[in-house]
Amino acid sequence: MRKNNFRNIAIIAHVDHGKTTLVDAMLQQSGTYRENQQVVERVMDSMDLEKERGITISAKNTAVYYEGVKINIMDTPGHADFGGEVERSLSIVDGAILLVDASEGPLPQTRFVVKKALARKMPIILVINKIDRSDARIDEVISEVYDLFIDLDADENQIEFPILYTIGKEGIAKLSLDDDSTTLKPLFDTIINSIPGPVADDNHELQFLSASLDYDHYVGQISIGRVINGKIELNKLYALARENETSRNIKLTALYSFSGLGKQQVQSVEAGDIVAIAGIDDIKIGDTLTDNDNPKPLERITVDEPTVSMMFYVNNSPFAGTEGKFLTSRHIKARLDKETRINVSLRVRDTDRPDAFDVAGRGELQLGVLIETMRREGYELMVSKPQVITKEEDGVKMEPVERVFIDVPDENTGIVTEKLQTRKGQLINMMTHGHGRTDMEFIIPSRGLIGYRSQFMTDTKGAGILNTLFEGWAEWAGPIPQRSQGALVADRAGKITPYAATGMSDRGELFHGPGTKVYMGMLVGERNKTGDLNINIVREKQLTNMRAASADTTIPLRPPKIMSLDACIEYIAEDELVEVTPENIRMRKFELDPNRRKHSS
Repeated sequence: MRKNNFRNIAIIAHVDHGKTTLVDAMLQQSGTYRENQQVVERVMDSMDLEKERGITISAKNTAVYYEGVKINIMDTPGHADFGGEVERSLSIVDGAILLVDASEGPLPQTRFVVKKALARKMPIILVINKIDRSDARIDEVISEVYDLFIDLDADENQIEFPILYTIGKEGIAKLSLDDDSTTLKPLFDTIINSIPGPVADDNHELQFLSASLDYDHYVGQISIGRVINGKIELNKLYALARENETSRNIKLTALYSFSGLGKQQVQSVEAGDIVAIAGIDDIKIGDTLTDNDNPKPLERITVDEPTVSMMFYVNNSPFAGTEGKFLTSRHIKARLDKETRINVSLRVRDTDRPDAFDVAGRGELQLGVLIETMRREGYELMVSKPQVITKEEDGVKMEPVERVFIDVPDENTGIVTEKLQTRKGQLINMMTHGHGRTDMEFIIPSRGLIGYRSQFMTDTKGAGILNTLFEGWAEWAGPIPQRSQGALVADRAGKITPYAATGMSDRGELFHGPGTKVYMGMLVGERNKTGDLNINIVREKQLTNMRAASADTTIPLRPPKIMSLDACIEYIAEDELVEVTPENIRMRKFELDPNRRKHSS
């Protein structure tokens, strides 16, 4: 039985193509906001990190009402590192809007989500956004989307998709470029007509698929998902089908339906809707809430396996405990366990050390976002260099490989190709458009990309664009050279002095300026030669009674190279760690004492 009072859709878009701005306009025009309501821009990117990086990290949902139909909208991350979020979003929707920039066209990360949506046989609506851009190339972009669908083996029904043209920030949608539409009505109408309502039966045994988790201090654990069949009512007993067992006689404490950006408490919900339930503390993503007498579990959500792991350590540096609130292994373990409940693509394993945890995820970006989130919450910890996860097939060692899409100025193609080939990259496609830029496509082991992004930005003087996509598993490619330059390492504690910093200007580039507190074993700069150099960066100038007129002339200092968390994680070598606190990010040697380092090497 198809229910026409609901539409469940996902929005697929690359970073910065205007997805969140379009959702803002849909909320405005559907009457979700009051006329005098203060509205925050980019409401779907609610995390500070999402607004700063301009990316969607966690899948969120909202609902708008249009002509009596409730449209549930799931926001999907565009980055393959957040593949777990993508799988969850697509598991509870019936169709998707593919939003593409009128100038940039479909970019690599869009391909990842589109591939997942097509595999689920979903109908797709193409929306060409930012048609008012001066460099818009609308016809070419539509051709590129057709090429993408053919490349991803779309069937005949999927490739006959409706096309709309929008200006998201002005809230305008058009069925053709010469329409005089000034609202999003054509978009709402196309969603109602092109995306089918959910197939659901209110009289069937209950089947509710848990696809996302949230937490509320008043009602506790909240699970968000779709009612596939049946009705949920408060004050009834249900069964929870877990991965390996079924628990019975479970009672809900609250039931919510989505409206706009908020949740409304209700007494019952019908099949086909996306809702939230509260009262089950240990519910996990993929569990099914079902009938107490006749449990009928649904197929669990499957997620791509992790490809990169990092070690998280309790901070044991000389400055430990001076800046953070949560320091101990108990705090860090509890926070990581909480993250695994919400994030299905993350794995946390204990190690033989009580103060270390092995955390595996889909990529550096996903783990970097987790570390940055913990830092802002007041945690102190240390993390190691990312390592790829390998596996064996028929006695052959296999490693993850990535497809890399690069867009660079013509004059940088040589250096980029040379650097990637030394990292075992294979050039498989190269195309020059004739306007001064070249597109290149490489297949490269995932570990070959660790630490490369910062080099790439330097080589292309910030003008290059690099996107990656998980390709699969391939045979181990052999050793890959890592950082070519050594580090400048402080050999004693103190504060960096201008005198010592000036003396080091010909040895390399410093990461910290004068006045910064350092400790023995802390990385204070990058050496301009191979091999690490232990230096006294806290040396004071020896004052005497003799003075010369020219002795104390002002010497200009080069400004330090400020390293972000992502840059630090990329930069460190195997024997180094990144110390992360709410106030500072420092790099250090695993073994702080230079004499012990010498003996161990």
